[in-house]
Amino acid sequence: MRVQQKQIIALQVIIAEKRGAGGGGAGSNIEMVNPPMFNGEASRVGGFITVCRLYLRMRMRGATVEEQIQWVLLYV
Repeated sequence: MRVQQKQIIALQVIIAEKRGAGGGGAGSNIEMVNPPMFNGEASRVGGFITVCRLYLRMRMRGATVEEQIQWVLLYV
């Protein structure tokens, strides 16, 4: 299993535990790492996209599409 998949599964477990404990909006209080700067290497694009998707789903749910795009572009 790839590292990103393991991280996603671990975060899903944390979210499920928080929801079970009455913690709504669990994504807003989970610490997340910003993605590394993407330098254009084709071999790294999959990991970059995965990290960005995870961050957007966990931390930027209420953001507009434009805000999400601007955030991703900060790391390109």
